[in-house]
Amino acid sequence: MPRDMLRELILPRGHASLLARRRAEMIISRIRMIAGLFAILTPLWIVIDLLVFSWPVTILLVVGRIVTTIAFGVLAVSFRKSIRMRDAYRALAYMFSIPTLFFMYSHPLLSHFDMAGPAAAIAAGYAFLPFVMVAGLSVFPLTAVESALFAMPVLAAEALVALLQLDMLNWSSHLGAFWLLFLIATVAALAGMSQLSFMMSLVRQATHDGLTGCFSRTSGEELLDIQFHIASRSGAPLSVVFLDLDHFKKINDTHGHDAGDRVLRKAAETLRGNLRSGDILLRWGGEEFVIVLPGANGQTAASAVARLLKIGLGLRPDGSPVTASIGIAERLADSASTWHELVEIADQRMYEAKMGGRNRVVGCTPPLPQGAVVNG
Repeated sequence: MPRDMLRELILPRGHASLLARRRAEMIISRIRMIAGLFAILTPLWIVIDLLVFSWPVTILLVVGRIVTTIAFGVLAVSFRKSIRMRDAYRALAYMFSIPTLFFMYSHPLLSHFDMAGPAAAIAAGYAFLPFVMVAGLSVFPLTAVESALFAMPVLAAEALVALLQLDMLNWSSHLGAFWLLFLIATVAALAGMSQLSFMMSLVRQATHDGLTGCFSRTSGEELLDIQFHIASRSGAPLSVVFLDLDHFKKINDTHGHDAGDRVLRKAAETLRGNLRSGDILLRWGGEEFVIVLPGANGQTAASAVARLLKIGLGLRPDGSPVTASIGIAERLADSASTWHELVEIADQRMYEAKMGGRNRVVGCTPPLPQGAVVNG
């Protein structure tokens, strides 16, 4: 497993924005589904409580179940349109706090009454609620750190209840239950990490171009939408570079599509290897690439393009350097109100560069030398 992927399975930092979105959507949808299910099942269990327990245990449990049902019902209708991990964390916290609080309320209550027969069996079942909660972590695609953080309150609740009942059970019973709870939490965390790993692979396959390894146009449009909204809210600059390889059709016609694919892969590899870590490279279609430069104004974008042209985009099959027609647009300088408009401006400038003789840049400040040959 690559080291960066292993790191992303352990720590939530560094996740791509698209992965974070998909993960938040899945976590929230599952929480809402589970909360809705428990909002139905929790009050139904009141019938069991009425049949097996006597006064005043029954009334106290009914009150606890009604409050729990209301809490689950509220959670089931919350976070409907959210796609942020911050909201996913909040929903998870609510999801686990509701049954944890019910456990801390019901288990000590039942342990203070002498019971026999069916009542004793049902009362013993309440003690297994923490095991069910911790096992539920396996339903969500979580990192190791996230699983540990959400399991800790459940483990703490079990420890607190054990301390309150030391006069009723011995240490070995409590330690055995706690150790089993810890093992279940570990297995659940591994299951969540397995889900996350599978999701990471699926997201990468769905969002990246198979030939060049760049983001595909579909995922690129989503990333552009995210970056444009971030820049608009913060008032930050956002530059877009539209790059079209010159005379690429001649490569396919003369040397075949395999040769054209090699040129595309080399150009993408060079571009990707010389961008900042926060920059985004998209394959827009065919031989067209779009570079998204968050936080970069026109001058910064021009400097980045100049650096890329100095390094070069590779060689054509005949040994001549690969050149490109490039257009640059910046959100603030060009007064773009949407990312569509920003890309359209960069596209138009790329077309101007192509009509002006190719192998040139339009729209950058300061201007780059016109007709400069790109070194291979």
